[in-house]
Amino acid sequence: MQLRKFGLVALTMVLGLFSLSPAPATTLQLERFGNVYALSVCGRFANVGTARCFGKVVTDARGNIKDGKPNLAPNVTPSGYGPADLRDAYNITGSGSASYTIAIVDAYGYDKAEADLAVYRSQYGLPACTTANGCFRKVDQNGGTNYPRMDTGWAQETALDLDMASAMCPNCHILLVEAASNSFSNIMAAVNRAATMGANAISNSYGGGESGTTSYESAYNHPGIAITVSSGDAGYGVEFPAASPHVTAVGGTSLSRASNSRGWAETVWSGAGSGCSGVYAKPTWQTDGLCARRTVADVSAVADPSTGVAVYGPANRRNSGWMVFGGTSVSAPLIAGVYGVNGSATTYGQAPYNHVSSLFDITSGSNGSCGGTYLCTGAVGYDGPSGLGTPNGSTAF
Repeated sequence: MQLRKFGLVALTMVLGLFSLSPAPATTLQLERFGNVYALSVCGRFANVGTARCFGKVVTDARGNIKDGKPNLAPNVTPSGYGPADLRDAYNITGSGSASYTIAIVDAYGYDKAEADLAVYRSQYGLPACTTANGCFRKVDQNGGTNYPRMDTGWAQETALDLDMASAMCPNCHILLVEAASNSFSNIMAAVNRAATMGANAISNSYGGGESGTTSYESAYNHPGIAITVSSGDAGYGVEFPAASPHVTAVGGTSLSRASNSRGWAETVWSGAGSGCSGVYAKPTWQTDGLCARRTVADVSAVADPSTGVAVYGPANRRNSGWMVFGGTSVSAPLIAGVYGVNGSATTYGQAPYNHVSSLFDITSGSNGSCGGTYLCTGAVGYDGPSGLGTPNGSTAF
């Protein structure tokens, strides 16, 4: 599905829609995916040494959040795919275990994280995950409770991440680690904190340019911990930390219901990041021929805003509500949840390469121009935008 860029929509803190640090006001670019408009909640670009999140919230043609309803009438389902849809699409039958902890790493604060997560889980009949029952824990990057200031865009991203991990692994425990800012130095501190606090999987839905990132890469090198990273949502091109050879880089697809035996169809999403790293070495388990260095991605899941997922979170600075999200910020925590269902330790991103038969191969679609090669085009077997494919059960993870 072709991505088309539209005019700029000014959204400021005064309007109370998005607060994107460090500037007190920012301009976001409205995009169209099929018949759906969406905005990148953390902006379209990151400054050197910083990361932006990859969440895209569905809006109307003027850039206003389309849903945002704080309450729904009984038995009315929010727009967007819910847990039952996603678990059916990816053939996930297990619910994971409380002995497995998924860490969500994001920048800035999210004051109502636990309360909003409770609404999502209650809506879909998932077991409660609270501080009181030991399922949910929130810490700052130092492991304490000196939480960063609230940022609406990043808080929306965090809501998306919490909901997707919950959807796929409802019995897993959740650890939310809030970095003090979106600088890579603070984010890497948060990732390391998650690793030292017993996380079995760490989800990272953010990225930036590869240049100058080698000093941060060690934060993603934690053997035995499944570290998932979004591949990006600006189309063909590689971002860090997805380029790290020590992570599972997660690309994106368009996911639609279909009258086939699976009941679903997927193609490459036009916004998914992919390509050949200019910095990082190729892991031993990658064997594709056109890239001598690390190739992105490894696997994928739904990311197209036009086939987006339901999320409950901060619709603006004051009120929470239901929204629909896309971006590879959907796919990274979703895959972290699938790792949780399997419950096994992992050696970096190697596991899916050992279980290719347990993945749905994505063979069509493109995310840009690369001479028609697999680096930007869906193909039989491995390709850049969708990697080896999407989950067909949890065995590959």
